[in-house]
Amino acid sequence: MAERSTAAVDVADNSGDDPLTAKAGKATTDGAAESQDTAEKTAPDTGSERQGTEPTIATPELHSGHKLARRYRLEECVTRLDGFSSWRAVDEKLRRAVGVHLLPADHPRARSVLAAARSSALLGDPRFVQVLDAVEENDLVYVVHEWLPDATELTALLAMGPMEPHDAYQLVDQLSQAMAAAHREGLAHLRLTPGAVLRSSTGQYRIRGLAVNAALRGITADGPQRADTEAIGALLYAALTQRWPYENDAYGLSGLPKGVGLIAPDQVRAGVHRGLSELAMRALVNDGATASRQEPPCTTPDELAKAVAAMPRIRPPEPAFTSPPDYQRTTYQQGAYGRPAPRPGPAATQPVAAPPPPLQSRTGRVLKWTVAALLIAALGLGSWQIADKLIDRDKDPVDPGTSQSNSGEKNTEDKSGKPVDITSARDFDPLGDNSEKPDGIKNSYDGNPSTYWNTDGYRGSGDFGNLKPGVGIILDLGKVQQVGTVDVSFLGGDTSVELRTAAEDASSEPTTLDGFKKVATGSGSNVSLKPGKPVQARYVLVWLTNLPKSDEGNFRGKVSEIKITS
Repeated sequence: MAERSTAAVDVADNSGDDPLTAKAGKATTDGAAESQDTAEKTAPDTGSERQGTEPTIATPELHSGHKLARRYRLEECVTRLDGFSSWRAVDEKLRRAVGVHLLPADHPRARSVLAAARSSALLGDPRFVQVLDAVEENDLVYVVHEWLPDATELTALLAMGPMEPHDAYQLVDQLSQAMAAAHREGLAHLRLTPGAVLRSSTGQYRIRGLAVNAALRGITADGPQRADTEAIGALLYAALTQRWPYENDAYGLSGLPKGVGLIAPDQVRAGVHRGLSELAMRALVNDGATASRQEPPCTTPDELAKAVAAMPRIRPPEPAFTSPPDYQRTTYQQGAYGRPAPRPGPAATQPVAAPPPPLQSRTGRVLKWTVAALLIAALGLGSWQIADKLIDRDKDPVDPGTSQSNSGEKNTEDKSGKPVDITSARDFDPLGDNSEKPDGIKNSYDGNPSTYWNTDGYRGSGDFGNLKPGVGIILDLGKVQQVGTVDVSFLGGDTSVELRTAAEDASSEPTTLDGFKKVATGSGSNVSLKPGKPVQARYVLVWLTNLPKSDEGNFRGKVSEIKITS
């Protein structure tokens, strides 16, 4: 079986004794996985969710290599449970990995799964793993979603030990804000477990299975906001203690001791941040506060996000200072050069004759006279050349005005300032979902200032809602050319932007931000980005770092025109 990514989407994740990845490993290469109907029997009952009791339905018999819509090729069965199956697949049209959930069209939950998937797709929030397609076709219902091979599941992070306070703070802050945004649009998760949370390589958390995970399993809740808030509190509790806040073991974590009830994280493990410990209890305990502070409970993700914002900001730990190794003196510096190593024993060493002073030996005297002769010859030759130049200048004087005119003509031949053609361009979002409005890219350099390419809309702040450091446009100049100035015009307000270039010898377009070197920065509506010195490059990146507020109330960047001169 091919090795599974830690970011595989497995909606059959349970609160049982085994972690999600262990259960998914039971799938065979042709997708004929064993049934996991008993997986939920050990899940703790928090009283916040209801699960359907439909009879067991046979999972559609599909295999690796099967194609859906002549586009999605199934590769590996991740989960097969309760009438549905989840697969890792390949989108052959866009040549990228995707995840697919499959269930029969006559499944009792097929309608609700389609509705949940389409509602989730409309949200378009990059903090969630995006639903790409939801289709009913040939007696099958399938949901296609993003696949994040470079992300790490929270289950794996918790298995390595408790998180540092700063990491736990980032976890609860990002999850509460994301779920608050989802609930404002009427969407709930109801299966927010360690297996549903991914951390990208940039430290951003992504939530998968919004609405869809619950619909696939027939889960509902009388208080969906309370259920998701308590789930975030459980994740924070686990991050602080590496323990699951219930008596049953789950997700590879040990539960709390039997009969002691729910105790605060700082009573479970020494050194837990006090503020985060109280925050976890406020999210978990329905009747409110911890024993030490009578704070009201957080019953919605929005209340939890506001409680996190009210806390003093927890800064990342300072990097540990490693003292350099002790300075080791060489034997030459210690004055032992040319001396024999001491011999053991009481016998006295024989005195060693000191070497003669420099240039006092026969060879030294010859070298000294040779150098002196060469210096005398060089002085004579130099004097003769200077005299010859002076004589020639007197015979043929040069008009200073002519000299300046020639210099001016030479400057007019300078190739700088000429327009550089842009052969092609594409959107660049390496720290997000790898796509940022690709359809409008040509508007950014079509010569028409009334057309433009725009970014997605971001909420909260102009720094992309604190989700990522930026997005941009990669410009291909067709060949290595001199880049002297890049003029960028924006619509909608002042925008902060950086000019970055790939290495001159880059054989192909870089795929990461580190592949481009920052050479200039600017901010405004019309920004002229000029490197300190002309740069030779084929691939140029216009990288937006801060966006203006749009009329819709969110933050969005609009690039109307890009011009490059040499």
